[in-house]
Amino acid sequence: MRARHFSLILCLLTCLASAVAADADPQWLTLPPTPSLPKPAQSGYAPVNGIRIWYATFGRGAPVLLLHGGLANSNYWGNQVPALARSYRVIVMDSRGHGRSTRDERPYGYDLMASEVLGLMDFLKLPKAAIVGWSDGAILGLDIAIHHPERLTKLFAFAANSDPSAVADIAHSPVFNAYIARAGKEYQALSPTPDQYKSFLGQISKMWETQPNFTADELRSITVPVWIVDADHDEAIKRENTELMASQIPNAGLLLQPEVSHFSFLQDPGQFTSDVLHFLEHVNGAIARRHCGSDKPRKAQRLLPAIPLFSTDIPTNSLAPCRLRSNNTSPWAAASFNSVAASSGVPAGF
Repeated sequence: MRARHFSLILCLLTCLASAVAADADPQWLTLPPTPSLPKPAQSGYAPVNGIRIWYATFGRGAPVLLLHGGLANSNYWGNQVPALARSYRVIVMDSRGHGRSTRDERPYGYDLMASEVLGLMDFLKLPKAAIVGWSDGAILGLDIAIHHPERLTKLFAFAANSDPSAVADIAHSPVFNAYIARAGKEYQALSPTPDQYKSFLGQISKMWETQPNFTADELRSITVPVWIVDADHDEAIKRENTELMASQIPNAGLLLQPEVSHFSFLQDPGQFTSDVLHFLEHVNGAIARRHCGSDKPRKAQRLLPAIPLFSTDIPTNSLAPCRLRSNNTSPWAAASFNSVAASSGVPAGF
């Protein structure tokens, strides 16, 4: 009798768990909490360009610099740092005016902010580093790859855009609305000028509306190994621009991460970190383009059903990714981000 009752209870619990899972939002429609960074080996402020750039370092090994996106701060890399720091010297920094870093009266621009990445590298006596960038951080990585390739060993560029027209409208995205609200609270908690958020946003908005403007010739001039990476449900970046950049940068890899959005590193940190580690471990020097079973240069294919993370029939020295698994177009692509900006006090951009 007890065994029968136990079996019945177990069956009911299984059914309940299945029902809860069925009702849960897919992970690309979630915004998991901002993680915390582990205890750093070193942290502080670097004097760069007349401002103070906050930074922290973790682990030992070849240097890897993690650059966050617009409105964010270095804490957003908290899920990636522990795994990367086992094999690399990981450096995080808050961009000018973001997080704990200060700013001055100069207008924001990607060239200026990229120069501050290089300034921090000089402060830390790093001749070169690999860069993993998200959104604005990925744009900074591309800026450095174009203008200062001698300082860069390789670039993992997640959710970048090459010009302002590549930013999708996201007014009805619940994830981006939640992110905008969270970013404002984090700014007030971390910034040395917590009461100047509106001024900060106004200055950043001028940059977003007009930059970046990478030309085809500039993208074709990139010589360092690059993966152009995005999410198959990215609310903010138009898929065609991601594919365009990958096609124009010589020998670039193109990777679409499945079932995630602009916040992939929070939504599926295991997948994101695994992709970064694979890139760091296997991409060295010049990259040979892999044709994914074709004798023609690889274009932006979508391999629908899902395939393993890296197929077992692909040699380990084959460096360009081919995990292009989704045919998704973001459901928010037709909305207007300007109305989100107007209602939340955030300017058009991200």
